[in-house]
Amino acid sequence: MQMISSRAVGFIDAQSLTSGEAREALFRDGDGFLLYLRNGEQAPVAEERVLRLGLREALIWLNEPAQEQGSFWE
Repeated sequence: MQMISSRAVGFIDAQSLTSGEAREALFRDGDGFLLYLRNGEQAPVAEERVLRLGLREALIWLNEPAQEQGSFWE
């Protein structure tokens, strides 16, 4: 497995109005691409997800403009 790219996505929590930073990383394995998502919370309430992406979705993630980063959380 190879990491292609990673980034931090800043956000403001709607309830507490505090700023946070989510992490995203795109990996490539023998079957395609994996997108790892982790919200900005500390353990044990941290939420992590792994999504399988096709080539098109991986390219969309890589080329997202700054204002649209974090769109894969929805």
